[in-house]
Amino acid sequence: MSGSEHPFAPFVRLLGKGKQGSRSLSVDEAREAMQMILAGEVRPEQLGAFLMLLRVKEESPEELCGFVQAVRAQMGVPSGLRADIDWSSYAGKKRQLPWDLLTALVLAGEGYRVLMHGARGHTPGRVYVEDLLAAFGLTAARSWAEVAQGLERGFAYAPLALLSPVLEQIIQLRPILGLRSPVHTLCRVLNPLDASYRVDGVFHPAYGPMHQRAAALLHHAHTVTIRGDGGEAEIKPDSDCTLQWTHGGDYADQLWPRRMERRLMKDEGMDPAVLRQLWRGEAEHPYGEGAVLETLAVMLMLLGQAGTVEDARRIAGQWWHRRDRGAY
Repeated sequence: MSGSEHPFAPFVRLLGKGKQGSRSLSVDEAREAMQMILAGEVRPEQLGAFLMLLRVKEESPEELCGFVQAVRAQMGVPSGLRADIDWSSYAGKKRQLPWDLLTALVLAGEGYRVLMHGARGHTPGRVYVEDLLAAFGLTAARSWAEVAQGLERGFAYAPLALLSPVLEQIIQLRPILGLRSPVHTLCRVLNPLDASYRVDGVFHPAYGPMHQRAAALLHHAHTVTIRGDGGEAEIKPDSDCTLQWTHGGDYADQLWPRRMERRLMKDEGMDPAVLRQLWRGEAEHPYGEGAVLETLAVMLMLLGQAGTVEDARRIAGQWWHRRDRGAY
């Protein structure tokens, strides 16, 4: 084996030289490092060290920006393919069903093109949106052409394996590494179709402002990060939720007030059939309907359809009531 240094070694060294010598990567450095990862030019030992050093340090907005730039450059998105709303769904749910899917479908029914993207299976014991698409007659897109077809009808789901097979492989390392990696954060702010409106979720409070600053660096026009149920972009109707807004270069933080006075317990059944039954009006689920309505209200404010919490809740109720119950 040659004694010459591997080209990726400097990136590991920048992150791992200790408290005094290490630093975050610049946007350019992060982009170059991710380009090498995507091209398969990094040894497994280097990738593991790189991911965990970033995890311990916590990703910087500049690093996320560079990573996103590298990933988007190799996605091969067809020219002109756009969505109105970008909705990331990577955490999965373990206490409640993914009610945010119904919110996305309401918005699609109101004429918005919603792209939801995510990855399933990386965390045991969780339910993912992709697992429930079939109950609504939907499928995960296998090509950009299928994404385009879905968006023509208002909603498309793109699995991470379509956006970036390499990132899909890395995100599935979670059970092996024992920790989430920066890829989980990167995917949430990816916005593959450069939608004007983006929503994502976080579990840890510190990540909200990071997403906020990364959105500004990436020139995302309007974004909201929800510290939602299980780390997904879904309001918990029985507790206050922290929001981070970005409108151009303007930041705002908000505490979204709870809809329900009493905290509800975990849904022990988590029966996927209930999701469709609630949409069709065949079942009642106070928590689920509350989650749909509150998440929809937040989206109405993001879209500029409402200026106050009260107005947003009122309009959300109207949109939910007039949904096409037979559409799915």
